[in-house]
Amino acid sequence: MNLKLAPSDYEIYIPIAEWIERNIKEWLFTQRPLFKKLAAPIDATLEGLDTLFNWIPFPIVILIFIFFAWKTNGVKFAFFAAISLIAIDLVDLWKETMTTLAMIFTAVIFCMIIGIPLGIAASRSRVFEIILRPILDIMQTIPSFVYLIPVVMLFGVGLTPGVVATIIFALPPVIRLTNLGIRQVGKGFKEAGASLGLSKFKILHRIELPLALKTIMAGVNQTLMLALSMVVIAALIGAGGLGLTVYVALGRLDTGAAVIGGTGIVILAIVLDRITQKIVPQDNIKTCLLYTSDAADE
Repeated sequence: MNLKLAPSDYEIYIPIAEWIERNIKEWLFTQRPLFKKLAAPIDATLEGLDTLFNWIPFPIVILIFIFFAWKTNGVKFAFFAAISLIAIDLVDLWKETMTTLAMIFTAVIFCMIIGIPLGIAASRSRVFEIILRPILDIMQTIPSFVYLIPVVMLFGVGLTPGVVATIIFALPPVIRLTNLGIRQVGKGFKEAGASLGLSKFKILHRIELPLALKTIMAGVNQTLMLALSMVVIAALIGAGGLGLTVYVALGRLDTGAAVIGGTGIVILAIVLDRITQKIVPQDNIKTCLLYTSDAADE
């Protein structure tokens, strides 16, 4: 005897998929011109950075990476960065690497522009933080492929939609850690600033942000790594760079091209991760006291 316990056993069906297809999909397509206008700053930044990175001569790019690698991690890592980037050029992936770098930098720039103010607002308002938290939880738990569906409907395909999807995917860490960093600033520092007659804005600018900078940069570092992890997935909607190299190679079962493309992404990830981890001055308290004393002199 088969017990009918599930609603579907009684042919009860809620046509949610059909309703979305009939209503939401059509609405998304009608809004495409508006969202393309909203994405114009992203498009302009991406195009500018891509042109710039591909215009700068190869030796200059190598020297820039060597300088930052040496300043942040020492001579050995600078040597590793130089050899790794030269190897990328030797396998004829330099142009793709620069396009990937432009995509990542564009995504991180806009994540910071959006995320840091939202993190500051969340640190100021408990209500806003409570509202924001479940949204960030959803953004971090949704599979990255799912972002591509509304992005394609609203922005089409290509480099810019790929960057838009990357921004959405990589945004939560910088918001969370900006909020956390500012909330961790000791009350004594803020009271000291208030006793010197600093306004709330100056307390934020001269005390809270310098003291929270290390935590904020940890969020930027995580955002950078998430942006890199999205590179291959964004290639599914026409984004270029190393991600497209890997995607095309997988489609053709070209193991060699897939390996060198993936290795290029790994090299970029290692170099950028190590540099951004240590790019912030360690003595934040000294910096904060310097800013505060300058404000007192004013």
